[in-house]
Amino acid sequence: MRVTLADTAGPTGLFGAQPNPVVLVPLVTGGVALLLVLSGSPWRLARNVVTIVHEGGHALVAVLAGRRLRGIQLHSDTSGVTVSRGKPTGPGMALTALAGYPAPAVLGLGFAGLLAANRITALLVIAALLLLGVLVMVRNAYGVLSVVLTAGGLALIALVAGPGVQAWFVYLITWFLLLGGMRPVFELQAKRRRGYARDSDADQLGRLTGVPALLWVLIMTVICLSCLVVGGAWLLAPALQP
Repeated sequence: MRVTLADTAGPTGLFGAQPNPVVLVPLVTGGVALLLVLSGSPWRLARNVVTIVHEGGHALVAVLAGRRLRGIQLHSDTSGVTVSRGKPTGPGMALTALAGYPAPAVLGLGFAGLLAANRITALLVIAALLLLGVLVMVRNAYGVLSVVLTAGGLALIALVAGPGVQAWFVYLITWFLLLGGMRPVFELQAKRRRGYARDSDADQLGRLTGVPALLWVLIMTVICLSCLVVGGAWLLAPALQP
């Protein structure tokens, strides 16, 4: 099934034309996602999704680098741990450590590319497959619950909602990944500055490579920001067209 935003357009209103959904969807969902990322308690709840993608990024790159993936744990404080076995140094370990923080923004960029090509159904299928892959490797009860609830919400949208609702949902989750990928990097540096994250991914990279951890934080920031700029441009393209 192929769904386009044009399919969601409503009829002409009683007092004039209704706002065009092709313009509204990326603008409204982007604004909602930004408010969510900047919020307090709602962000702490939604951050579980970012953590799932973060740990999934570690796991995927570990496997691609030839390491043996042992499992993933997701915790109620939105932290997580991915355990893999292999050479404790070298490019494979460094890439595995680097993969976590940029993963949400990179996935958001991929989703934005699918939306630009009007591949909403493909996006939902890919998201489901990624969640299934994470679920297979989760090794604690809270982690299983977190992934199952996320997958349940995705399944509900995919199987029950109409094309219009699906369009709003996938734009919202894509914006959330792009914007939500930025905040954890800033939180990481804030914790490092206070001395609370001595074993963070950036500090592990510093020990593995000899490159200062602060520079690795900067690299993560550049990756996430680049994904946000490019992905955001793709998402906003319908609204910017004359």
